[in-house]
Amino acid sequence: MLSAVIGGGLLAAGAVPGIGYWRYSAPGPLPETKALVIPPGGYASTIAALQEGGALRNDMPDVWIFRAAIALTRREGQLHAAELQFPAYGSMRDLLNVLRHGQPVRHPITIPEGLAAKQILTVLNEAPLLSGKIDTLPEGDVLPQTYYYLRNTGRGALVARMKLAMQRAVSHVWENRDPSAGLQDPEQMVILASIVEKETGLPAERPHVARVFLNRLRLGMKLQADPTTIYALTDGAGRLGRALTHADMGIQSPYNTYVTAGLPPTPICSPGLASLEAVAHPAPGDDLYFVAAGDGTHRFTPSLNEHNRNVSALRTVRGSGADMAPSVTHP
Repeated sequence: MLSAVIGGGLLAAGAVPGIGYWRYSAPGPLPETKALVIPPGGYASTIAALQEGGALRNDMPDVWIFRAAIALTRREGQLHAAELQFPAYGSMRDLLNVLRHGQPVRHPITIPEGLAAKQILTVLNEAPLLSGKIDTLPEGDVLPQTYYYLRNTGRGALVARMKLAMQRAVSHVWENRDPSAGLQDPEQMVILASIVEKETGLPAERPHVARVFLNRLRLGMKLQADPTTIYALTDGAGRLGRALTHADMGIQSPYNTYVTAGLPPTPICSPGLASLEAVAHPAPGDDLYFVAAGDGTHRFTPSLNEHNRNVSALRTVRGSGADMAPSVTHP
């Protein structure tokens, strides 16, 4: 229909037959694919946004042709106000197709595994395309992964999605857990998974680390996990920036598992799905100790004597420090 009408010279400005349709179908001025924000309002605001973004030429003949094309193709659908992706050198026909049928641009935001709530708040509040502000976030409430959102999505709405994702993940893992792990409730699973998450970045080691801590809980031994002490020292703000000392291990805090028996009162970070699964399906064995091997892995043992030999080997690799804690799980 548009071809016949425009080609028949019915457009304003006295366009000769065929010229209007040629300009409607010809490549546009946009040199590369680009996302443009089309504001709500009438055709004038849409045209202004396209011109400002470089997708439509800023001359009256093109404006007249584009307006006529909108009217003559109105049965193809309404024009949408959103952030939309326009193709390089898109014709007026292409522009109208995007305005009517294009999907709004979805922006990614990644919450890495092992971030504490304060760190996640920083990521969210510094994301430039979200709206509103989040002041507080319970520890361990959001699932680490990449989320997609539309421009100007409220931070509160995005956090609600993140929390729902965590609730669903925890529920699924808990329902399919190994009952012999001895966990009392999903909250315990998340807390322990947060410690496992911070103890090792090696997927193969996570079930083994989980087994050590579960064995210690079963025997009433203190967990003595360095990440909990670091959390106590930094108040969950991030890395300590130095090695732990023996004095650090004596800090009085419910999060310091060198002085407090059992699990901390809350998670110390948001654990990823792999750490949740590791706690729900721990490795078999009776190991009670582990220490870094100096090559990114850990050495596990049920024997205190053997553990002490592993600690000595680690100190040899690292160089001894008079007041440096060896980053181990102690007796």
